Amino acid sequence: MNSTHSDAEKAKHDTDIEHEGESIMSALELRRPNDEGDSLDDRDLEKAITQPDITGHEPATKTMTAQDWDGPDDPENPNNWSMGKKAFHVGAVASLCFVVTAGSSMITPATKDIEDQFHVSRTAAILSLSLFVLGLGLGPSIAAPMSEIFGRAVVYKVTAPAYMLFIMGAGFSKTFGGLLVCRFLAGAIGGPCLAIGAGTNADLFVLHKRAVPSALYIAAPFLGPGLGPVVGGFAAYYKGYRWTQWCTIFLSLIATILVWFTSETYKKIILKKRAKRFNIPPPASPSLTAFQFVKLLLTITIFRPLKMLFTEPIVTLLTLYNSFTFSVLFAFFAAYPFVFMGEYHFNTWQYGLAFLAIALGVVLAALTGVLVDRFVYQPMHVRALKDGKIMVAPEHRLYSAMAGAFGVTIGLFWFAWTARREVHWIVPILAGIPFAWGNLCIFTSAAMYLLDVYGPLNGASAMAANGLGRYTMGAVFPLFTVQMYTTLGTAWATSLLGFLSILMLPIPFVFFKFGPKIRGKSQFNTSKA
Repeated sequence: MNSTHSDAEKAKHDTDIEHEGESIMSALELRRPNDEGDSLDDRDLEKAITQPDITGHEPATKTMTAQDWDGPDDPENPNNWSMGKKAFHVGAVASLCFVVTAGSSMITPATKDIEDQFHVSRTAAILSLSLFVLGLGLGPSIAAPMSEIFGRAVVYKVTAPAYMLFIMGAGFSKTFGGLLVCRFLAGAIGGPCLAIGAGTNADLFVLHKRAVPSALYIAAPFLGPGLGPVVGGFAAYYKGYRWTQWCTIFLSLIATILVWFTSETYKKIILKKRAKRFNIPPPASPSLTAFQFVKLLLTITIFRPLKMLFTEPIVTLLTLYNSFTFSVLFAFFAAYPFVFMGEYHFNTWQYGLAFLAIALGVVLAALTGVLVDRFVYQPMHVRALKDGKIMVAPEHRLYSAMAGAFGVTIGLFWFAWTARREVHWIVPILAGIPFAWGNLCIFTSAAMYLLDVYGPLNGASAMAANGLGRYTMGAVFPLFTVQMYTTLGTAWATSLLGFLSILMLPIPFVFFKFGPKIRGKSQFNTSKA
């Protein structure tokens, strides 16, 4: 008897752990793209309805609860908001993601000014970029518990002004150490919006209407690093490094005002507020202690990602590829001034304009993602459903990555052998377009593939591993870029990166061909296709 009771308690505990894990994953919104999430179209909405009493008494009275939406037309369900309201929320969150990532690179044109003001080396000055990027990597670990407890809107409304304060601290810093600390903390406090922004889109739109807003959200964080040096170049040239921080604050102020007018979109928090407002039973919540919650959070965001990074070939290789392309992008923040100020004698604002090609590549990649989803993947999904399949094989998510792999390699060799005085400066600048296009295509494809293969909970850990690699390598690469370019020269330094990209180019093709066999041996694979 005691054994039965103990088994029942253990089963309930395991269920609570699983539900809480799904809840944390939902807060991050790193769930499979095929999953409609909170969309009412895919859920069986069970309400407390009038049912006959088997004892012969009168039917039970309907009881109002906050366990789920009040029918498919519930006005509080973000899916039912007007298109204008949805567009405002998407734009507000995208603008915040943009100014956070723009803040990472806007300071880079002022590297020489930082060297002169604080009497430090070029490598030390680049730490103002590297530590910010490292701070961004903490975003998911901060976002998950905050979103779970307070909701998405509160995270935006708290982190946006806090981000501005740390940027202001960087601008006012009188010591180099103070500058670096403020830059790191600005990245860490700005990172959560990058982690949960996709969740806001998923709250607002059902899957078949999510392609365009998702493209906007994905493009915004990649546009930031591309356009940051454009603004920062003018600020650094005319006013010095501190004005790169003031410009970041001015742009952040606009985004902060926008997010302050956003409403909560996270279903769990909306229902909790409804329960409190009407004094009715709140949504069911797993009975976990604080220790169990923290343990689960660390498992999803740290321990399991590290295990998957070293035991799952799919996670290992895609993380390596994403980290490499992401790192090369940030290495360009050190390489571009070396090349364009050295070879073409650009001034600070002129070399900053060279990053417009990177921004254009990002826009083209976002458009590519929308077109591939609409004209390739979605028709395949419809055919799969008609054939009685649950989902399309995850490997079909890799089309953009297979094309983008060539874009990265072409862009690198293009830049390597045209960045010299006898070739017009526009030629190496244009090389940034295929590179940036391929970079984002690879990232979006890899993200969707990982989530399709590993499902919601393990997919969150797979993406956490991916983020850990991207931000760590992205922080390190700029620190040795100048030395590499000084020693090898522009042509061979960039060619070295190009040769590395050739070694990694087959990765998406290998998974497209052998993915089913590889994931079939995985202990974390949840795909039914």
